[in-house]
Formats: sequence, structure tokens, C-alpha cells
Amino acid sequence: MTATEPDMQKPITVAITGASGVQYALRLLQCLVAAKRDVYVLISKAAQVVMATETTLKVPGTPEKMQAYLTDAFAAQPNQIKVFGREQWFAPVASGSGRNGPMVVCPCSTGTLSAIATGASNNLIERAADVALKEKRDLILVVRESPYSAVHLENMLKLARLGVTIMPASPGFYHDPKSINDLVDFMVARILSHLQIEQTLVPFWGE
Repeated sequence: MTATEPDMQKPITVAITGASGVQYALRLLQCLVAAKRDVYVLISKAAQVVMATETTLKVPGTPEKMQAYLTDAFAAQPNQIKVFGREQWFAPVASGSGRNGPMVVCPCSTGTLSAIATGASNNLIERAADVALKEKRDLILVVRESPYSAVHLENMLKLARLGVTIMPASPGFYHDPKSINDLVDFMVARILSHLQIEQTLVPFWGE
């Protein structure tokens, strides 16, 4: 899938699931806000548990309070970040007729991967991904698991054949990282490039 020019003006959906690596999603949100892009945020219950485990952030549980918290944390403009609940079916991302741009699931648990591959649509994250698929919009899955089972690989292959970008959370080391943040930035830079958003986090290869 290739983003069209009108899509670049539409909100980007960032879905955060319960896999390890919530740091990728938080840094991505920070960069999207800095790039002056509107962002729809979907956070699973498992992701909230992981966030509390892997960071020192005290993110509130309700979508309204979470939206206010993230807006303040990333110095976003009012309503630049919009957070939707897991069963908020009237959210723009729940329908193909909504004003939606690309979607990134970051990190993407293998459970969410399976649900997307089978069209489960049991919650808003799964439904939003299903909408992205049927509307042929850019969908990036930052899958985080190790090792991958044959089931995981089959699900990734199925979705890749449908045009989904499978981008495992596998940071490179050729940019001589000095910290964990450098490794996080490597992955976020790759995501931004696929979203056709200028990034200065990591030098481009050969430059």
C-alpha cells in the first residue's frame, strides 16, 4: 500500500497493544505531534498494564483523561491527539467512511496480529485494522515477539500478501547506538519513513 497525497493530511491512527516495547509507541506519538500531524490513539487494557510495567508514566484509565494526559505530556495542540475506547464504535476509525489516514499498530502483539489476520474485529483496534485492510489504506504492524511460531509467520505472510507492512521491532546497530533511546529511535525512524514523514532521528543509509 502506498499513501496518496490526500492521505497525508488525514489523522494517523496509532494503536498500542500489550506486547513489550511501549517505548516505541510513545516516541512515535511524540514525533507525530512534533510533525504537526493529528493522531488517533487506541490503547488496549493489556497495553496499559505494560506501560505501567515498562515506564514510570501514570497514564489514566479513561479515554478522556488519557487524552488530556498525552496532550500535556507531548505538548500537543488541543484535539491534536484523540483517544478512543476499546468499544467506542462511533469513532472515525470504526468505519470506512471516517476521515482516516494510515494506521500503525505499535507494538503489535501476536494476539492482535492473529485477530487482524482473521478479521476478528472484537474491539476498536481490531476493527480499525480491518477497516484499513478493506479500504486499502496503509497499515503497519510493529510485531514484537521472539521466537516466532509457524502460526505467527503464517499470519504475517497472509497480511503481507494483502499489502500490510510487517515491521518487526528489530532495531539495527549500524548507526552505532549509544543508548536504549537510540535503538528506539531507529525503529521510529523506519516507521516515520514508511508514513512519508520527514525524520532526523537516524541518518539515512549512505548519507
